[in-house]
Amino acid sequence: YFAYGRFSVVFIVDGGLSLLIFSGIGLSLWYPFSFFNNGKSGPVAIITNLTLTGALSILIWMLIVRYTLQLALPGFTDLENYWESTFLYRIATGVFIYFLTVLSYFLFLSLTRLSEKKAREARLESLVRETELKMLRSQINPHFLFNSLNSISALTLSEPEKAREMIIKLSDFLRHVVSQPENKPVPLSYEIENIKRYLEIEKVRFGSKLEFVFDILADCADRLISVLLLQTLYENAVKHGVYESVEPITINTTVTLVNDFVEFKISNNFEPFVAGKKGAGIGISNIRERLRLLFNNTDLLAISKKDNIFEVLLKIPRQ
Repeated sequence: YFAYGRFSVVFIVDGGLSLLIFSGIGLSLWYPFSFFNNGKSGPVAIITNLTLTGALSILIWMLIVRYTLQLALPGFTDLENYWESTFLYRIATGVFIYFLTVLSYFLFLSLTRLSEKKAREARLESLVRETELKMLRSQINPHFLFNSLNSISALTLSEPEKAREMIIKLSDFLRHVVSQPENKPVPLSYEIENIKRYLEIEKVRFGSKLEFVFDILADCADRLISVLLLQTLYENAVKHGVYESVEPITINTTVTLVNDFVEFKISNNFEPFVAGKKGAGIGISNIRERLRLLFNNTDLLAISKKDNIFEVLLKIPRQ
């Protein structure tokens, strides 16, 4: 209206067709835009290419609009004058819309790359976390395996039936350990069964010196738990409680639901004047680190000694 000097219904047809045609051109601009912004071109090359693309796009747009108007408005006799009057404003409008289109594509590409970067970082973090968990799992104390084999060797001559029993139990235990995927949790009932296999192996070695009792709430049986997460706790109970003890040692396990956690209480009596086997403390630190990696929480494990009772309190989030 400002350029032509008076109002005309042609404006409505012209505006609709012009924007519709530029929409098609604008969508097609994504392909050269993404080609120029492939990360290999410098800023000068990108600006040059986008400028040339913009000039070509606006030229094509102007030509298509010109001939489309001629076809759409055959009865408009003042088309030449109308076109010349609005020519510069069309170019300015085309440049402005092209600038907005390119700006939108820059924003879209930046957000896409940022999203891909975050996805890569998440995958990398997951891979690092999985690698750390595998490393920690591989550190689980294998000494009981060597001791079991030594015990089997000694029992072979004196008590072959016990040696056979121990081999079967050790085989069941190792089959469970090897068969479980490293990054897949298992039902608590399944893990407890393997803990019992381990304790039965140790009981063959220690006889009446070792007793164990399990009290597990029925609702906890199907709860999922990381494979071998509890193993070290029982190894420590045997190592520090049973090895040097003269009196019977009982390992008690209670599993209940407390608020939002599955709570494990693993306790054993010990003889206060008997020095148990010393360790480097790797087992407990191993569990703490696995809990941190799994649940991002460092307050899930507590240890206490009182009245000749050694107790470990372990909490696993329900979800």
